[in-house]
Amino acid sequence: MTASRTAVLAIALLGLSACASTGQDQPDGIPADAEQVTRTESNGDRITEYRINGQLRAVQVVPSRGPAYFLYDRDGDGSIDGDRDSVPQTYFKLFDW
Repeated sequence: MTASRTAVLAIALLGLSACASTGQDQPDGIPADAEQVTRTESNGDRITEYRINGQLRAVQVVPSRGPAYFLYDRDGDGSIDGDRDSVPQTYFKLFDW
């Protein structure tokens, strides 16, 4: 009985390891050669800015608690989209293979 449990556990762990993502998260639409600048805030949040030719294109925020999310410059003006009085649209990465 223990051999079958061990086999089932091994198969389950192999299946989960196949789902694990490797490498660094790269925002959709940002070339791999984009300049990345990462800083860590005093509260533990990690912020990565992606720039192309010095112009801000996307920001990835990895909070110390909670899921990572992305903010984008969709219109190409060099600033994150959203009005001064509103919160910019936030994109969460739900699945990754």
